[in-house]
Amino acid sequence: MQHQEATGVDPRVKEALLKAASEGKITCPVARGIAESLGVNPKVIGDACNELKIKLHGCALGCF
Repeated sequence: MQHQEATGVDPRVKEALLKAASEGKITCPVARGIAESLGVNPKVIGDACNELKIKLHGCALGCF
């Protein structure tokens, strides 16, 4: 799946999300894991998902 160039997304975050969300969606636990592994706030991941048009699903905690 191709995504438009997102201007405000950290390249490390973008790379990790696009790799994990090969079908344009990602689960909440995977997104939290990416945030932890990159040392960023989960909101950064949520905002990047919005900008990259990646759907979050399977959320239970309302982190995103």
